[in-house]
Amino acid sequence: MATTWVRNSPGIRLTIIGLLTFILFIGSLIIRDLISEREHRRIEAVSEVSEKWGKAQVISGPVLTIPYLVYFKKNNDEVYSSTYYAHFLPENLDIKGEVDPQIRRRGIYEIVLYGSRLQLSGNFTLPDFSLLNIMDKDILWNDAFLGIGVSDMVGIQDVIKIKWNKDEFKANPGIETNDVFSTGLSAPVSVNKNEPGYTFSISLDINGSESLMFTPVGQKSEANISSTWENPGFDGRYIPDDHQITDQGFTANWKILHLNRDYPQQWLGNKYSIHNTYFGFNLLLPVEHYQKTMRTAKYSLLFILLTFLSFFMVELLNKRTLHPIQYLMIGLALLIFYTLLLSFSEYMAFGIAYLLSSVAIVLLIALYTRGMLKSNLLAAVVTGILFVLYGYLYIILQLQDFALLMGSIGLFAVLALTMYLTRKIDWYNILKNNGEK
Repeated sequence: MATTWVRNSPGIRLTIIGLLTFILFIGSLIIRDLISEREHRRIEAVSEVSEKWGKAQVISGPVLTIPYLVYFKKNNDEVYSSTYYAHFLPENLDIKGEVDPQIRRRGIYEIVLYGSRLQLSGNFTLPDFSLLNIMDKDILWNDAFLGIGVSDMVGIQDVIKIKWNKDEFKANPGIETNDVFSTGLSAPVSVNKNEPGYTFSISLDINGSESLMFTPVGQKSEANISSTWENPGFDGRYIPDDHQITDQGFTANWKILHLNRDYPQQWLGNKYSIHNTYFGFNLLLPVEHYQKTMRTAKYSLLFILLTFLSFFMVELLNKRTLHPIQYLMIGLALLIFYTLLLSFSEYMAFGIAYLLSSVAIVLLIALYTRGMLKSNLLAAVVTGILFVLYGYLYIILQLQDFALLMGSIGLFAVLALTMYLTRKIDWYNILKNNGEK
């Protein structure tokens, strides 16, 4: 008796379908966690390889640092001194570099590594301490040094020599003060009041992974970078003035003035920070399948609702009745699509993985529908609806900037079609009459 009541009551049946949808939605959240877990495992693999080769690199500087003395009085009028640091940026900075990328594998995961050959050159003018209100007698000219920031020292591949006017100095790890850099190299350089300026040239052979960034510390900073990687992503605060990307790689050029940043050419101590003005590029992998799979999974609730709506319309328009267990089986098949897509996309291109997963699930539901309803026509209708839904979702994934617009149009079309097909249905009597018959 209860079964007949449920069968003939549209309200009860819709309530059961809504409850099943909620349960399946919880399942889709678990699948999202699985996608996040797989992505996190990839990040761990990248980090493990990068720690041995070199992480994403940020090259900063060079910065000329000159110590000076500040005097204080104790309570007993005894005078003592303390050392502070004045920092000076180059007038011109020219960065030239060649980046050689390579793909390494850690299990099923791909990691982008690179080796780079960088040439930093430019010039400093003679530091003017009068602008900083420091007397000449307090300046420790003989303790001046040149600092270069390197975010991951593991990547350094060769001895670094600094040409300073006619002299040559060898860089050593560590910097005397962390006012400007937290990690990097430094070398003592000769600075005296008799020289109007200083030219420098630094060669860096450095390994890294995924990205390479620079800081525009020059009054005029120019960078020219080339690589054989054909899929770069330009990142940071400044985009290139011009760039070319071909199947053989890319070249990019930047020109940045000191007026484009928020710190001056000279300052005392840690008054300013240069760490928010990076520019450079990422070596992007052609497909980021975890992000696409996650975007696909976010449409799971909508997919379940539209599929259940399709079957409910089949019930109403063809005087058939499905059991809640049959709805549950169909919903579980819809969830399996996302696990298939996740696992396939880790071994092949996302488009192929999506095609195989969707075809497998559509055929599974089509065969199940044919067995339930004993009708080739209804199975063909359901198959067509599912192919349209999966095809439309794939289009939305490709048109990321227009995803909301396309999704809204699709929902409007589904609602309009549903309203048209059900415009003459007597919702109070249709299922009751079916039961009596």
